Amino acid sequence: MARRRTPRPLSAPAVPSACPCGVPGAPYAEHCGRFHAGRAAAPTAEALMRSRYSAFAVRDEAYLLRTWHPGTRPARVATDPGTRWTGLEIEETRRGSAFHQDGTVTYRAHYLDGREPGSLHERSRFTRVDGEWVYVDGDFLD
Repeated sequence: MARRRTPRPLSAPAVPSACPCGVPGAPYAEHCGRFHAGRAAAPTAEALMRSRYSAFAVRDEAYLLRTWHPGTRPARVATDPGTRWTGLEIEETRRGSAFHQDGTVTYRAHYLDGREPGSLHERSRFTRVDGEWVYVDGDFLD
């Protein structure tokens, strides 16, 4: 008699040791992980962009919602467990420093969808709400 297999629930990926955002030598827990855990806020628009990329990589949907502008935030974010984020390239950052109220970050995020490679090319807009950086929206490029 054949045994039936009970489907296993999808689990979150293991917490990485290196930060998924790609900063050389940056341990996840001390880099983007501290933002995800609420121990610190991203100090720049680029840091927020990197931490949001890492949140997609580790499937931290709560962080993605928390760092989305209230005026453009969706009701929910569903990360795709079949997508594995494999690298982030920051192409350009305009404004977005500790001295600015807004900024843009142009990036290319690489992924595998199953075995198919792909990339997402976007110019994202960020602003501050109550002193903290949030993602407003973006334009897809290419």
